Order: sequence, then C-alpha cells, then structure tokens
Amino acid sequence: MLGSHRLYFRSSLAFLLLIALTLSGCVQDQPAATSTETTAATETETATSGSAENTVDLSGIKSYLVDQATALKSATAELKQHADTYYGAAEAQGFDYAALWEANAATVTDELEAARAVWMTASPLYEQIEGIVAGTPSLASYDVILDAGASGEDDPENAVPFDLTLPNGQVLPKPGNLFGVTESTLWGTFPAYTVGDVEADWNQNGALEFGETLPDANVLKAGADALDSYAGELLASAQAWEPTTTDAFTALVVMVPTMNEYFGSWRDSRFVVGETSTQRDFVAISRLSDIQDILGGLEIVYAELLPLAESVDTSQAAQIGTDLSGLRAFVADIYSQEQEGKRFTPEEADLLGVEAQDRATSITGRISQIAAQLGIEIEA
Repeated sequence: MLGSHRLYFRSSLAFLLLIALTLSGCVQDQPAATSTETTAATETETATSGSAENTVDLSGIKSYLVDQATALKSATAELKQHADTYYGAAEAQGFDYAALWEANAATVTDELEAARAVWMTASPLYEQIEGIVAGTPSLASYDVILDAGASGEDDPENAVPFDLTLPNGQVLPKPGNLFGVTESTLWGTFPAYTVGDVEADWNQNGALEFGETLPDANVLKAGADALDSYAGELLASAQAWEPTTTDAFTALVVMVPTMNEYFGSWRDSRFVVGETSTQRDFVAISRLSDIQDILGGLEIVYAELLPLAESVDTSQAAQIGTDLSGLRAFVADIYSQEQEGKRFTPEEADLLGVEAQDRATSITGRISQIAAQLGIEIEA
C-alpha cells in the first residue's frame, strides 16, 4: 500500500461527492426551499442518520478485523522467533557472516526460508484488513507504520512516525514501513540491510540468483520485533474499536478509489519490468494479489452495510455489490494470467490500471450517494 492514498482521497473527495449529488439530482435547479421546508428536511436527515446508526449491525466488521488481526499477530510472533534464531546464530559467530555461512549454510538457509514463508503468510493477512485499517481514521496510523509509510529519506511528508533502534545500538531514522523493512531485508533488495561480501548460494547451484543474500541480523531482528509489537497494538485497538456507519462508509470511500496507485506500483515492480525494477518492496508477492485481498475486505464491509443501503435504494445497493465483486474479479483475472506466466508490459499495466480506476470511481460515486441520502458524514 502506498502512503499517498489518503492524499489522493482528499483531492478526489469533492469530485466524488459531486458525482453523488448529481446522481441523486441534488444539483439540479430547484426553487428555494422555505424555512419550514429547510427545517423539516434537516430534522428528517438527522433522524435518518440517527436511525441508521442505531439499527445497522456492524459487528461482523469488527469480528472480521479482530480475527484477521489475531492471525496476523500469531504470524508476526513466529517471524520474530525466526529472526531471533538467525540473530543468535550470527551473534555466536561474532557477526562474521562469512564464518556463519561456512559453518552453518544449510541451517541458515532453512531458517531464512522459514522466515520468508511466515512473512508471506503475515503480509496477506494484513492486506485483507488494510481496507478497514487504512480507511478508518482512528486506526489509519497503523497502516502508515505497518504497510504504507515511506522512509524519511524518500518522502519526509509521508514518512513513518518512528525510528528503528537495532540491537547493536544503531538507529535507523524513519526507515519506512515495517513490512517493507522486513521484506527488503529478507529478500536482499536494499543493500544497506544485507551483507554484501558473502556469496550465499542458497540452492547450491553455482549461481547467485535473486534473493540469495544474507540479511543483516541486527536489522532483521529489530524489524521483526517492531512488526510484532505494532501488530499487537493493532490487535488491541481492533478489540477496543466499535465501528460506526461513518467508519464503514469512510473506509469504502477512502479505499475503493486507490486503483491507480496499486496498479502503478505493480507496473514498476519486478513482476512487470523484471530485474530493472528499483523497488525495494513488493518483490515477494504481486500487488495484484494485494489488491484482491484489500477488495475482499472491503466487500465484507459493504456486506454489513447492505441492509442500510437497500433501505435507500434497492437497485443501487445491489449494483454497488455487483460492481465491487466485478472489480475484484477483474483484478483476479489479470493475476491469474500473471501466475500462468504472462508478463504484462508497463503500457498494458497502465491501461489495466485506468480501467480499474474507472470502475472504482463509479463504485465510489454510488457509495457516496447512498451515504449522502442517509445523512452519513464521510471523514477525510
């Protein structure tokens, strides 16, 4: 997830609300309302909003978030264990990585492969709830920390709010989000986080291939520790959170129209441009997989809101659900082709991103219209 999606949302919110008003006929020329009519309309809107808040059951959103956050915390705890084991092995060799590799190549490889495997479990678990976390103002800071925040060097305005202190006392100021830190350390895509003077031929085939590097044990341990700690904080916050209709509609309106950014990230990744990619993260899992996970979580949010949407406009409510599912199916089809070996060009990725964004913008306009008719405020 890119940290700029909330900036994109702020710039597009007025446009989306204009779409909503246009669809509902609110921008047509009409006679000025009398003070009595205005008062009555205000009272009706307030009553509708209050009624919506009191009658809709959003417990399914919280249950889903807590269940996924619980599984995420379990996975990050396991990743922490593997990082600790690798750190202990490196420490025993005095952080002489050449000696570590010579003495324990098979064991080290097994440990790092296990760490990668559990990372690839943890990352999708977060993506499945990112739509809720990043789209809910009271939870959104966790998205910056875990998955969306940039490094202070790359983008000071959207940087993470923490420094990473390594076991050796070194401090990495605002290093970027923690999934990115751990991914680039485990897969060796950021030289500063890896050991460059050891030829670690993991599969012993005589050639160094992508990802065959040794992580800096201090960085891996600090990153895994922090990831596990913040995952625990997210779980606690999820357990305390009581979702409102404003939360739910805001999550949809913030997160659905972010396709351009996701597809742009995919276009620039090694899954499209190969070894020429300069991205440090999004190297282990295709962004197409992430997009499906995010949209799947948003579909759960909308399913909880569906009875409320149907109370306003049955046809419109059904169309939103159909279009959300259709958007996810559109992405799933592209991902399936990629998994079967098709290599899309950057130009194709751009065109597909435009179509996905067009679909997302239409969906968001409809959702905004329903929210407006219900008198539910969207929080930027």
